[in-house]
Amino acid sequence: MNQAKPSIPIGQDGPAEPKYSETAVRILDAAEGLFVELGMAATSLRLITQQAGVNLAAVNYHFRSKDALFEAVFLRRFGPWARACLEELDALERRVAGQPQALTAEVVMSYVRPAVALSKDPARGGAMFVRLFSRVLVENHRQLRETMSRQYGDLVTRYARALGRALPGLSEEEVEWRMHLGFSVMFHAFAGNDILKVFGRSAVSARDPDLIVKHMVPFVVAGLTSPSAGRPPGP
Repeated sequence: MNQAKPSIPIGQDGPAEPKYSETAVRILDAAEGLFVELGMAATSLRLITQQAGVNLAAVNYHFRSKDALFEAVFLRRFGPWARACLEELDALERRVAGQPQALTAEVVMSYVRPAVALSKDPARGGAMFVRLFSRVLVENHRQLRETMSRQYGDLVTRYARALGRALPGLSEEEVEWRMHLGFSVMFHAFAGNDILKVFGRSAVSARDPDLIVKHMVPFVVAGLTSPSAGRPPGP
């Protein structure tokens, strides 16, 4: 039986940042915009080559296939974000070592702050990457999901442990469900899609990262810290 490859710890010994040539970066930038706008399935290599001003041979030379290109587009942004999250979490855990109090909001902010910084930095993908991440969460990219699980599974493990310590009254299953919902809320919120405007006027400014954080963090923390689904709420 084939055994799953273990997760690679993220950090100095984790996945190295690939070094791309100028041509490869042009291809990545063009593909990123098209994947966000059209989705992976609807984006052809022909569109990418036209946008990047290169020929098909250049795409094949640098990335071999559209699937491999999509993976490279995503991971060049996701890797630095994942490392920034764990650096924040490491700092938090050092600061509160041995203290018993719940720190749910601080754990949440340890992954929100890097997301805000990323969303404001076009050099690291900015809001475009956050929208791409939202697509990945709802579309089935099997190869990418397998790579993320193998290389970045440590991210989920560390946050599950941190939230488990902050929420001792919850089962492991409940912690993971709340992580799933919390992460989903965060990335869909940062994607800038104002759902209410679909139905009419809205006071929501879904493209302002600071406003998103102001309203989202209390919402996510309240969900994480709500009573266990296995017992009724207290008086």
